Amino acid sequence: MSDRINFSDSPTTGVPASSLGVILQRGGEELILDKVLDGFTARVIPDFPPQQLSQLSWGIWQCSIPKARLELFKVAPNQLETAMSQARADQNVLFASHVYKIKDNPGTFVYLNDQITIQFASGVDAAKITAIATTFNLIQDKPVLGIPNTFVFLVSKQATENPIKITNHLQGLSEVLAAEPNILVQSEPHYKPRDPLYSQQWYLNHNGGNQLAVGSHISVEKAWDITRGKRSVIVAVVDDSFDLNHPDFQGNGKIVAPRDLKENDFLPLSAEKEPSHGTACAGIALAEENGAGIVGVAPGCALMPIRTTGFLDDESIEDIFNWTIEKGASVISCSWGASAVYFPLSLRQKAAITRAATKGRNGKGCVIVFAAGNANRPINGKVNEKNWPKNILQGNTEWLSGFSLHPDVIAVAAATSLNKKAAYSNWGTNISVCAPSNNAPPGMWFEETGFVNTQPAIATSLVGLGMLTTDQVGAAGYDPGNFTNNFGGTSSATPVVAGVAALILSANPDLSAQQVKRILQETADKIVDSDPDPQLGLREGTYNASGHSQWFGYGKVNAARAVQAAQQTLTPAAVTSKQVQGANKNSVAIPDHDRQGVKSAIAIAEASTIKDIQVIVSITHDFLGDLEVYLIAPNNQTVLLQSRTLGRRTNLQTTYALRSHPPLKQLLSQSTKGNWYLWVIDYAQQDVGKLNYWELII
Repeated sequence: MSDRINFSDSPTTGVPASSLGVILQRGGEELILDKVLDGFTARVIPDFPPQQLSQLSWGIWQCSIPKARLELFKVAPNQLETAMSQARADQNVLFASHVYKIKDNPGTFVYLNDQITIQFASGVDAAKITAIATTFNLIQDKPVLGIPNTFVFLVSKQATENPIKITNHLQGLSEVLAAEPNILVQSEPHYKPRDPLYSQQWYLNHNGGNQLAVGSHISVEKAWDITRGKRSVIVAVVDDSFDLNHPDFQGNGKIVAPRDLKENDFLPLSAEKEPSHGTACAGIALAEENGAGIVGVAPGCALMPIRTTGFLDDESIEDIFNWTIEKGASVISCSWGASAVYFPLSLRQKAAITRAATKGRNGKGCVIVFAAGNANRPINGKVNEKNWPKNILQGNTEWLSGFSLHPDVIAVAAATSLNKKAAYSNWGTNISVCAPSNNAPPGMWFEETGFVNTQPAIATSLVGLGMLTTDQVGAAGYDPGNFTNNFGGTSSATPVVAGVAALILSANPDLSAQQVKRILQETADKIVDSDPDPQLGLREGTYNASGHSQWFGYGKVNAARAVQAAQQTLTPAAVTSKQVQGANKNSVAIPDHDRQGVKSAIAIAEASTIKDIQVIVSITHDFLGDLEVYLIAPNNQTVLLQSRTLGRRTNLQTTYALRSHPPLKQLLSQSTKGNWYLWVIDYAQQDVGKLNYWELII
């Protein structure tokens, strides 16, 4: 657990009593929270008239937070506790809670729901679970699909502590592997349009021109010679809203299973005076070829528009991905993330994405594409921050984007019309590919959270064309008229990749989600940017021995090569299977709090094709929740076997197989020959352990 507080302070809970309310358990980590001093949330009775919210005497009503049925109130800092006491005493109020901020995450507000997720150890029976729930006044609600012995509980009115304090108590029980409150964090689109730029769809195909480097498009015309997309391939675009009356979204079977999670209906339309980020994203991926307007990357495919609640709690994420599974989405495009500097996914959020990536499309898996973000920061890493106005961030600051780090996600960075890194684009070892977009200063993320233009400035000029796409019809939206020519950010790069993935599946619907990801990576163009980053001075625009770049992933997507590869992918002829085995039984210590970790090797001399694979691992450790375990293949492809979800367990003796661990599918059809490595990393101080042995069966 990252930066874990000394457990000796509290022998019963594992967290000092003074810190119970400010330590947020999340995804095997602990995040530090600060109370917001001028606001709180309350849940009123269901039939309370909305027009009377602004008339309540104990706070100034600000807005509603849908799904959780919370109302946000603002008060003077010296009146916070008094106002909350008055709210709790009001017969119309069911629940009232503080609002929190994640420490060192400017503008990131955390709202509490009444749900808690608890993962119990394998030997804990129903009677013991009921006893623990009764002790903390919890009501068992439902199981969490995909995680054994894990349930969602509701905090009853009889509970004397808030969900954060309760989960910290639970985390100290030997029967509990992990406990998390369901929090809401406002979502943020990864782009707000800025200056109007070039008004053509150069990103699809071009023959050069002003601010257009050779090959900075995705070569879509050659892909269209094979397919322009099929209606049976459905792309779910998950975003803020959609103008479904736009001419470029018309056509027989174009719109499939629309959903509005904010209003809980089936019309995900935009508000009258608000721009529609979702309309712009959907146009890039799917605008219909109709002889007018623009054309999307995959114009023949269908659109599943899903309007989010605007907040990212466990249930909202589950609702999104459960809907896509149930309604048959092939590709899921997400041009958003959490408005936070450091945001690990919860157990339920990870499980929801994994289910879609492995159970969707009748078991072939949905292709899930996420924008990397627009802060010009690593999606997982540290930056020595300086020169921020008012020192909002300073010193060695750790950044983490949980959605982009999920092993089943395709994380997308942005390149410009000059085949350079977009100044804002986030980067790191988990970037899969990049795609064309505009160029603009970083800081879009902070604009969404109210900290406009607070990032350290860039002195040099930034060149690159904008992206033309659909806008709300008429005067509403980003620009007057039906289109906008200044869209951008990793928000616009993401639907480009989603559209290419849809073309791939139109050419070969039998491919698994992992095979689509591999095709996108293997067929990408290795664009190179040798210039230093204009803000941080980094040079990461080249590729390592494995063909990966921190800035561009495995390169810029090439639709033509990707669709050709999909079409040429044939089912291998049946061969007589044989087993190849290896083992390393040399026990090695796992370095404490060391991201280099330890690697243990197994050499396979025989050259065969992988049809099935199993990895047997034995580890003992004082706190297994500190560890991540990876398998590295001879071609340097890395598969996450175990994330930091094991909590307080101390002994890991398990087998990772294709059926139980679908990410291993990405190794199929590769060669067995070479050095295989098991890589174990301890991410936190204090607890130690060792890798006892591991085996490989192919």
